[in-house]
Amino acid sequence: MKIVTYNLNGVRARLPRLVEYLDEQKPDLICLQEIKCADESFPIDDIRAAGYDGAWHGQKGFNGVAILAPVGRPVELRRMGLPGDPDDTHSRYIEAELDGVVLGGLYLPNGNPVGTEKFAYKLAWMDRLRAHAAELLSEEKPVVLAGDWNVIPTDHVDDVFSARAMASDALMQPESRSAFRTILHQGWTDAIRARYPDGAVYTFWDYTAGAWQRDAGFRIDHMLLSPQAADRLLDAGVDKEYRGREKASDHAPTWVSLED
Repeated sequence: MKIVTYNLNGVRARLPRLVEYLDEQKPDLICLQEIKCADESFPIDDIRAAGYDGAWHGQKGFNGVAILAPVGRPVELRRMGLPGDPDDTHSRYIEAELDGVVLGGLYLPNGNPVGTEKFAYKLAWMDRLRAHAAELLSEEKPVVLAGDWNVIPTDHVDDVFSARAMASDALMQPESRSAFRTILHQGWTDAIRARYPDGAVYTFWDYTAGAWQRDAGFRIDHMLLSPQAADRLLDAGVDKEYRGREKASDHAPTWVSLED
């Protein structure tokens, strides 16, 4: 089972890239972030024509998440929205189950600028995620908690092209990293680092300053595996070449392969 996370940076703007990816890679499950459209504007007809269906939790202009699977493989939608704050209007979390595997797709708040209510919201959201992640672990099922976490785990070049350049960013603050580690240390496995313990593995390259051409990227798209999913891990990686295609997202698809 190939499970993918892909921040599209606008599903309508990247629809050709999404359809291309579905056709070429044929994932069993794919969670999308930053679809940036209201529910009624989600291009489900085009996606169905490409052989996929699913569920989505949209928001006009920004945010928005979705989970897709091949037509004929019914996905059980478990949740839309992260529990813990009924007043939170951001579309940032969706959860579904296919063939006994649970996928939680998330788009964690960016948090910039540091020191503002946006950073406080990021940390509060991560605390809610920590609580929900613990509940998922308690089910003792194969769970993949995947998406754009907007956290660079370390200062090492394996995770970021330049720690100095990103030092003041919310993605690298001690509080963000501590919250990420707290979740990880509940018992989750970082699939990319399990597969590639050493070496630069980036998932995001900014559109500016020739970041893609210079390989000035960093790792913010993470796939965390419950122990039951980690036991089935066959491979993991980043489909980096899709970042270099015409009118691509600034993120590359990131994936895990689990034994059936």
